[in-house]
Amino acid sequence: MTSFDFDACVVGAGAVGLACGYALARRGLSVVVLEKERAIGQGVSSRNSEVVHGGLYYPTGSLKARLCVGGRRMLYAFLDAHKVDYRKCGKLVVATEDAEVARIEAIARQARANDVEGVAELTGAQAMALEPELKAVAAIASPESGIFDSHGYMLALQGEIEDRGGAVALGAPMERARPISGGGFSVLAGGAAPTELTARLVVTAPGLSAQGVAARIEGFPPGRIPRLRLGKGVYCRLVGKAPFEHLIYPPPIPGALGTHYRKDLGGQAVFGPDLTFVETEDYAIDPAAAASFYPYVRRFWPGLPDGALHVDYAGIRPKLHGPGEPQPDFQLDGPEIHGLEGLMALFGIESPGLTSSLAIGEEVAARLGAA
Repeated sequence: MTSFDFDACVVGAGAVGLACGYALARRGLSVVVLEKERAIGQGVSSRNSEVVHGGLYYPTGSLKARLCVGGRRMLYAFLDAHKVDYRKCGKLVVATEDAEVARIEAIARQARANDVEGVAELTGAQAMALEPELKAVAAIASPESGIFDSHGYMLALQGEIEDRGGAVALGAPMERARPISGGGFSVLAGGAAPTELTARLVVTAPGLSAQGVAARIEGFPPGRIPRLRLGKGVYCRLVGKAPFEHLIYPPPIPGALGTHYRKDLGGQAVFGPDLTFVETEDYAIDPAAAASFYPYVRRFWPGLPDGALHVDYAGIRPKLHGPGEPQPDFQLDGPEIHGLEGLMALFGIESPGLTSSLAIGEEVAARLGAA
């Protein structure tokens, strides 16, 4: 077959799927993005911290290190060009006791190895001069970190795809796909009006559904589909004035960055997420969950008043590791992994996936040969 309905079909209209669609569309390809929900960004992309990560923590040379740093630089330029709201507030990674100092010093070394700009090591007194309510014996500062309007960003990506003649099809889950003799894929999009379409290239970036989508692609080796682990994180909102201007992070915990602080674009203080591994995609929260946040937050903010935290929302991340295991790299699996020419399958795109999204899109487009 030499004629296709679309050059590329992207599965998933979260930040990463839309960024992949944008990267392909800006190269002149005709693109359709399939989304099972009735709106864009309803999964992982809508239940996170909206933090622009500097790229401090990730092993040098890993996809996370390279795509986070590159993606963050691209992201700020994209937000400026599309007038999407953000605040480059900077981040402090704080040691609240002497035993943590070596850990944050190691983060500073890692950040410099990752080419993160402007990282500075601070004494406790210097950190507390910046943030008087903070408790710290030492800190590192990352001035390139920030927060942004992730939904405004996704709307801008959707607009870019559509302006280039592409389509974002909502309420259209990918039911199955099969390779076509001679190249390309036949894809069945379900929903209220099921449609079969053909595309030369397919990108799967549906977050929590990545494993299920891969299993519905004919010829995708089951042994190449990684196990999905669901990492649930609860966020709490502060009643009262936000205590800090910077993002405040303690040293990371195994498998995650730990419960941190941000002042959102509306000026309210939010803490979270914590991390619990769960078996089902359930966003319900026990109101009593806020109680566990107090001792943790008071390590860096001793002035947190009793009764000031209330549970706000929960997110679930598509993790590829279990409790106590190290956090693995992103998986961007091409034909060298699964054997299907013209297919890129993305797995485990959690933090810093939002920050990295534009760079992930560029990486996917390059690997698919879309010059």
